Amino acid sequence: MRISVTDAKGQLTDLVRRAEAGDEVILTRHGQPTVRLVPVQTEQSREERRKFLEAIRAEGAAKATPGPSAARSQDFLYGEDGLPE
Repeated sequence: MRISVTDAKGQLTDLVRRAEAGDEVILTRHGQPTVRLVPVQTEQSREERRKFLEAIRAEGAAKATPGPSAARSQDFLYGEDGLPE
């Protein structure tokens, strides 16, 4: 939504509510966009970040499947004597 600064003066409370709800609110001056209203994102506490990272790690670990051993992945390139073929 685009609205001029002059018109926004009387509707500021409503515009802030719309921005908090996720609507894009852009204030214009002389038809040119000058300001965008966006909600402030609060910082997570150290404990919240730790829980979030642990959840991501657990999800990744649950999806991981064991593959072939890296020690054996290039065996087809070498003969029985250990030299390249």
